[in-house]
Amino acid sequence: MIEDFLQERFDAKAEKLPPDDPKHDELVAQFKFDTWINDAARRVGQLQVVTHSLKPIHPDAKGTNLYAPPESLPAHPAVGSHLLPTNFLGDVVGNAAALDVYKFLKLEHQGKSLLERVLENDAELAAALSDDAEQAHAWMQAFAAITEPRGEEASHTRAKQVYWLVGEDSVDNGDYHLLAPLYATSLSHSIFLAINEDRFGEAAKAARKARREKEFSEAGYHDYPNLAVQKLGGTKPQNISQLNSERGGNNYLLASLPPSWVSRDISPIYGIGSVFDRFQGIRSVKRAVNHLKWFLNSDPSPTVHTRQRREDINASLIDELIQFSARIQSLPSGWTASEKCNLPAEETYWLDPGRAETDEAFREARESTNWESEIRQRFANWLNHALVRKLPLGDTEHRHWSRELGRDATYQRWLERDRRWMESLDRELDDWQGGLGHE
Repeated sequence: MIEDFLQERFDAKAEKLPPDDPKHDELVAQFKFDTWINDAARRVGQLQVVTHSLKPIHPDAKGTNLYAPPESLPAHPAVGSHLLPTNFLGDVVGNAAALDVYKFLKLEHQGKSLLERVLENDAELAAALSDDAEQAHAWMQAFAAITEPRGEEASHTRAKQVYWLVGEDSVDNGDYHLLAPLYATSLSHSIFLAINEDRFGEAAKAARKARREKEFSEAGYHDYPNLAVQKLGGTKPQNISQLNSERGGNNYLLASLPPSWVSRDISPIYGIGSVFDRFQGIRSVKRAVNHLKWFLNSDPSPTVHTRQRREDINASLIDELIQFSARIQSLPSGWTASEKCNLPAEETYWLDPGRAETDEAFREARESTNWESEIRQRFANWLNHALVRKLPLGDTEHRHWSRELGRDATYQRWLERDRRWMESLDRELDDWQGGLGHE
């Protein structure tokens, strides 16, 4: 197994060299078994396997990282690293150029990684490394040190520090311990993988599809409302850690929010052909429409004051529309997938954006459709229809109402947030698919 690993790495480098390149002989010598193992035992000192790391706290922080496997941690009721399974993934920090050594230690034989065998001082691995017992022992010790902290325990000026009350007197400095929190990177990675499987895995997709089509499903699925993504490392996530690089720098933050009161009048829009049929029934909307009718019917003079007053009334209607849509968007994602929903596709893209997270066909259609322009047209149609009973309005007014909604600053900010959210979702999906390709 070890020789196969070395051969694969040799082949990957050798194929980039011309056949007559003098560096070829150097490469052959570099990948001889004893030579490579000895060099790896030297370079492993540039790495540290950790479960709790400092750089996610601040990328420039330099201090102690810890390797604390779950069995070494006390059990308690709260969620923590002590709940990780025995086959958890350790993270690695240090010189990225030495990561091939960590890949070597991750090789598995009969269900155990080489790192696990090193830490157990496995006799079979020692015999495989060298016939010289003393040399094998030295290499094993060097590799085992990858889990040990470098130097003395230390924090850093850019690390976080917390005064924690351990005594009874909150004004007595001696009753505090100074804590230096570290990032639970192995736990975070485990959570990230679980959430991604729940969001994008084939079983979850099949279960959601079964629900939409009212069919039986053996498996259930999980949703994570208000999930946020924290990017660590910017364009160079590998500078934080190996696992952070594998995630593309993405780290999930679960919503920690108090329950929100949902008014009884906020319910899925079923049984009608357009959201504007419900919008026009809102008391404040009726009032604004009637005000606009009265004002236009008074035949005001074509002055700046008239135009400003008309635009103010129109702006109040747009504000009502944005507030109304925000309330509908707060409903649980996926409500438009119900057969009871008769809204046009463009209105479902507008009012149920969260469905794009779990419904691939919906997401693709939403991204390929100019639904925002259609919403403006529908708004203009509705307002023209609401006013035309008493006023002679036509295409000119229709274009005006549509243009006013398109220009509204609040509406534009919402569109920009929606665009950024969809871009973020696309990147998450790309990272997820990329991660699957490396498994």
